[in-house]
Parts: sequence; C-alpha cells; structure tokens
Amino acid sequence: MLHVPCKMEKFIINGNKELRGEIEVRGSKNAAGPCLAAVLLTTDEVIIDNLPLIADIKATIEVLESLGVKTEWLAERRLKLKAEIINAQNINLEKVSKTRMSVALFGSMLARLKDFKISSPGGDVIGLRPITVQLEALKKIGAHIEREGEVYHIWRDELVGHDIMLGEFSPTATQAVMMAAVLAKGKTIIKGAAAELSVQDTAKMLTAMGAQINWKDSHTIIIEGVEKLHGCEHFVEPDNLEAGTFIVIGALTPGKVVVKNINFEYLDMFLHKLEEMGVNFDRGENSVTVFYSPFLKPLKVQALPHPGFPTDLLPIIIPLLARAQGKSLIHDPLYENRLGWAHELRKMGGDIEIVDPHRAFVFGPKVLDGVEVKSLDVRAGAVLIVAGLMANGKTTIHDIFHIDRGYERIEERLQAIGADIKRVTS
Repeated sequence: MLHVPCKMEKFIINGNKELRGEIEVRGSKNAAGPCLAAVLLTTDEVIIDNLPLIADIKATIEVLESLGVKTEWLAERRLKLKAEIINAQNINLEKVSKTRMSVALFGSMLARLKDFKISSPGGDVIGLRPITVQLEALKKIGAHIEREGEVYHIWRDELVGHDIMLGEFSPTATQAVMMAAVLAKGKTIIKGAAAELSVQDTAKMLTAMGAQINWKDSHTIIIEGVEKLHGCEHFVEPDNLEAGTFIVIGALTPGKVVVKNINFEYLDMFLHKLEEMGVNFDRGENSVTVFYSPFLKPLKVQALPHPGFPTDLLPIIIPLLARAQGKSLIHDPLYENRLGWAHELRKMGGDIEIVDPHRAFVFGPKVLDGVEVKSLDVRAGAVLIVAGLMANGKTTIHDIFHIDRGYERIEERLQAIGADIKRVTS
C-alpha cells in the first residue's frame, strides 16, 4: 500500500548500531513519475511495473485519475493504466502542485490535448527552480503558453519538430520535450539534453510504445515524430539515488550491508569517488557489499550532468566527509539552496563552512551526536537519517513527510538490517 505522509510524524534514531543484512533498492522515483505521465500519449492499455510506493507517485497517479485515466493495481508495484478518454477540466491542480515530476505532464498533455490548464509544479525548495527552460522548449514545437497566477494556460494548433537547444542539462525539460516531440510532425533535435537515469528510462518506455528516439551522443537526442503510439509494458529502473544512500549508510555504521538491485551504469562516478575516499565495498553482478569504513580520505567533488556525480547524491556523502581525515570541498553549480542541510548537521557536531550558495568545506574527522533536527527536502532528510545512524545517542528528525516523498518506508527497511529507527506521531 502507498503510505500517506503525515506532517506530524517524526523519526527517532538511536545511532551507532551494527547493521547487517540485505536491503533492496526500489524503482526510481524520478523515472516512475514521467513514465506515468507518458500513459497519456496512447489510448491503449499500459502496464508499469516496479513503481515505488511513495507520496510523489501517489500524487501523480491521483492527477492521472482526475483526468479520467483508468487504473488497476495488478500487484503491489504493478499498475495497469488506460487513458482512453481524458478531460483536462477535471485535473487535480492541487496534486500537480505537490510534485516536481508534474513537469512531464506539460509535454504529454500538450501532445494529447489542444487546450488545457495546469498549475505550477512543486518539489523540493533547493533553490530557484523556474520552468522557463521547459516552457521555451515547448514553444519551439508549437505550444502557446500564458501564465494566470499559479496556473498555466497552454494551447496549440499542431506540433512541428524543431531544433531545440536547452539552456541547461535539465531532466524535466528533456522529458517534457520528448513527450511532446514523439507525436509532433517531422524531426526534433534536442541539444543539451540531460542523460540521467530518469531521462533514459523515459526514452526506453516511449520507444516501447512506438516512438522513434535515437541518441546521437550523450547529450543530443533525435526524435522522428510518429502518428500514434501504442500500449506497452515497462519495468522502472532501480533508483540509483536510493542505492547510493544505502551504500553510504553501510560504510558509516558497524557491520556489513548488501545493497541489492543496482544498475551500475548510473553509479559509476559515485562509486569511483567512494573508492577515492577509501570506502570498503565489493561489487557483485547487480549488488554492492559495503563494509564499515572508519578511516576515510578527504575529497573534492562537484555535481555534474550524467555521467558525472549526481547532484542528488552530493548531500548524501556529507556524513562520509565529516568522518574523513581533513578538509573536503563540495560544489553544486545548479542549486543555490542545496546546502540547507548544513545547518542541521552543524547541530549534530559537523564542522561545515559554507563558502557561497554553491560551495562548502567539510572538516573532519568529527564525531556526531544525536539532537533534534528538521528535514528540509527529500535528500536533506536522507542525510539526517545517515547522520543519525552514525551518531552517538538519540536523533529526532522532524518533517519527515519530505523523506516519504522519495524513500519508501525507509524506517522498516532499515529496521530489517538492525537499525534502531522508529516512526512516531507527535
């Protein structure tokens, strides 16, 4: 069952416990949302498997149902959808505004409908996140867009392929354009396209539906529009961000943790940097066995588009850097408020100096102590769980509804490998 997050819930963690056992990675949140949005591109039946049962996915499904999409759960993570008839006037604008992945709906609704209204997407407050790049790209292939307060009015005559240069390596912009371009007339070339897991998985599903999508190089996509798409069955890729989180947890806590269901293609740079630091782990065929790694080297790391270091894993390695022997530098050129977690880690004893909105020094080694902290977004919340598990004493994490948006029942899965973590209602 999908867990409905409550703003009054919190996690209580008693840290520094031995963790031992296996933990399995669920489907990617950032891929599952756009794949659900792609259902609007066909009137045929579509089956999506390996859906993560988290708040953002629940909200996306509710948006589709408000449009008239018929849904049926075939198994715990396997959903059948059919968008035979949709009515844009019934869209649940409140749910659209809850999640950033709603941006993908801009593209799929544009391809399916000639006139509709949709609210601004939500998501984490990690900096200025305008959707200007997405909207300008959609205009290139025929969209007319007017903003009315927090609602966008979007309409078109016909969609025509175009050469598009994206202003940034944005996964959501790339996905939105792909959605619209697959049913546009002629050829669309997307330059400066993002190539993260979520984009490649969306492209994989669209291709299974009959779309003509080819990658010219890592950041150029060529799309030949087709008249219609058909149904398909799609299995969502395992979440590389969740995998990275569990690997870091295994490195910072006594014991041995096996992280299963990993696609290494999307973790190469992350694991390379962990090796550079001295994290002890062994690769399996699709798993990583990670051992307690108390002696770590400092690191310089910058978030970059795939195949670089993932921006969403940059916060996750901060507890590792806090234990390293010396000064580390992190740099996130994309999001200027990504470093908001630093204030919470300082409460726990972390020595972190914010140089500017994009860079910070982390000084180690430091011993963290449990205190009361607050989750500010999905990844900041995950950082605090990692810190709480490695800290001495009790850590209380408030506002865990943010964590529930990206990690499915994380406390139950960590309990299964020995973590002393529980969810309580204030």
